Amino acid sequence: MAEDMEKSANLDEIKSLLEVFTNAHGISGFEDEVRKLLEKELEPYVDSMRTDTMGNLIAAKEGKGPSVMLAAHMDEIGLMVRYIDENGFLRFVGIGGWFGQTLLNQRVIVHGKNGSIYGVIGSKPPHVMKDEDRKKPVKIDDMFIDVGAKDREDAGNLGIEIGTTISIDQEFAPLANGKVTSKAFDNRAGVVILIEVMKRLHERKIGANVYAVGTVQEEVGLKGAKTCAFGLCPDVALALDTTIPGDHPGIGKTDSALELGKGPVVTVADASGRGLIAHPHVLKWLRETADANEVPYQLGVGSGGTTDATSIHLTKEGIPTGTVSIATRYIHSPVEVLDMTDIEACVSLIVKAIENVKTYF
Repeated sequence: MAEDMEKSANLDEIKSLLEVFTNAHGISGFEDEVRKLLEKELEPYVDSMRTDTMGNLIAAKEGKGPSVMLAAHMDEIGLMVRYIDENGFLRFVGIGGWFGQTLLNQRVIVHGKNGSIYGVIGSKPPHVMKDEDRKKPVKIDDMFIDVGAKDREDAGNLGIEIGTTISIDQEFAPLANGKVTSKAFDNRAGVVILIEVMKRLHERKIGANVYAVGTVQEEVGLKGAKTCAFGLCPDVALALDTTIPGDHPGIGKTDSALELGKGPVVTVADASGRGLIAHPHVLKWLRETADANEVPYQLGVGSGGTTDATSIHLTKEGIPTGTVSIATRYIHSPVEVLDMTDIEACVSLIVKAIENVKTYF
């Protein structure tokens, strides 16, 4: 009973933290707000902290033994203004991997230099489209953002210019049976796991040097992880991220056998091997740790998509690297869904793995 109450309290705390981080805004290359939150949360639990040239936040917990890098990317996919027309409507590009149809008619936040303002994504109404055009998906190039500006000059007076960043206006909300929904679970879920792991390791003596890293620009080329791993050159690394399950309509088990609520996903290979093929010693370490501590987990093999682990494992002469992910529905949309019990199980697995890492590396 006491153990169940402790787990429930942990889940409530993690859920509150996840809400704070997903409601924050930080598209690729502009992760400042998220980095400040992460710095505040990690500060009590680490021995040192710094921000490198790229903007990665590197927090260190010192110990005797191998060095371990835990990487969770801070950025979310977003948009950027590329043109303001004479009537004050904003044309934009996607920053990161958007499926265009998820953007149409969404409300957004335009982060202007005079402060953030709301906008809506519009397009030509279907009522005035030709029949053949109605049958085609609307392309991002044919969408625009309406902030209510009178004209181009008025948009400028509102603080909007070429290069202004834009994020989706969608907030965290609970669903039934321990599930939650929000934008940016990819990868604020990984960031929150990183915080909770360091919190639980704080009072423990561990046989390792742990680097908790909030990386930048993952969604646009795994950039921050590449430079950070080069500087740290750890003995072993884990990327903490999200991945695609196959437990909802429109996708089959042959596409993904993963499910929400079945535990964290230990990646064997992603992007059909073009991304990461997990180091065998890393897989052994994670699987034996999970089995020994009765932590449920799933094995993942994917044909598309990859994580920071791809950049990390190719650094210098190579770094043994793996990925531990949370199965998340509707990734790269404003309404991602995950199960809170998977986050708790993931934290437990990573903590136990850090505690016995010296046995494996």
